[in-house]
Amino acid sequence: MKELQFQRHRRLRSSHSMRALVRETYLHKEDLIYPIFVVEGENIKNEVPSMPGVFHISLDYLQAEMQEVTDLGIKSVIVFGVPAEKDELGTSAYHDHGIVQKAVAQIKQSFPELVVIADTCLCQYTSHGHCGIVEEGQVLNDPTLNLLAQTAVSQAKAGADIIAPSNMMDGFVAAIRQGLDESGFEHIPIMSYAVKYASAFYGPFRDAAHSSPQFGDRKTYQMDPANRMEALREAESDIMEGADFLIVKPALSYLDIIRDVKNNFNVPMVAYNVSGEYSMIKAAAQNGWINEQEIVMEMLTSMKRAGVDLILTYHAKDVARWLSDQK
Repeated sequence: MKELQFQRHRRLRSSHSMRALVRETYLHKEDLIYPIFVVEGENIKNEVPSMPGVFHISLDYLQAEMQEVTDLGIKSVIVFGVPAEKDELGTSAYHDHGIVQKAVAQIKQSFPELVVIADTCLCQYTSHGHCGIVEEGQVLNDPTLNLLAQTAVSQAKAGADIIAPSNMMDGFVAAIRQGLDESGFEHIPIMSYAVKYASAFYGPFRDAAHSSPQFGDRKTYQMDPANRMEALREAESDIMEGADFLIVKPALSYLDIIRDVKNNFNVPMVAYNVSGEYSMIKAAAQNGWINEQEIVMEMLTSMKRAGVDLILTYHAKDVARWLSDQK
């Protein structure tokens, strides 16, 4: 009988040490960005019902939360604010004493080495829940840009290291870059939500941020999930306007988009592992249907493999603990 000819790929899978030796993709603590939801008031630490393990915290709990984050070895956080009051123009988004501004200042005072990213949007702050000025049921693009620039400048004044605009208005990066530069913040980078789809995976976040639109949806400014080439146009525009990082959101169902963007643009890439992705895993784990740690690590590694440099994820604290346990 003629001897079979074939490749023995299993040679490189024969043991844990051998697999580690040839492993191509690694997840590190430095890759993680941890989101926090800060609320007005005192003595508040309330779990978000649809996001187990994620909390609304008031400023008096912020010190302990950030101490835990830094002790775990996480190097960066993104701050989302939930204001006490809302109005049609979202004025508390760009007030110097807004909830995000106060949180950023407090974190930077106590943890100057922590990279603090400020989410820059209006939807949590507007009474209608949309990401811009609304007239006659329409979200107006150009008049919104000035408010976004004001918000970014106020966050930079508070001490934010990075501005992360998430509104998907046309020209938002250009407006924010100009506003920052004219205010003396040329050194502050912009982490743009460049490729943000109108996704069904955002539901739990809107529960956490109290940001659901009061009418209609966001499909006139967020992207159609069916579109691929549009992502490259959006990313290219933001690079030309001054973006320093590019975010793709959501992540898990858009790994092809992450790879496309990474292949075309030589800037740091960020995946937003969004609330719906998080909550599905938490629900399945609580029911005993999956191994949470193995699923989360596989999922986040897939995002790194697809090309991202950083991952914004609600799993960050758990992942940091698991990575420590592996050493």
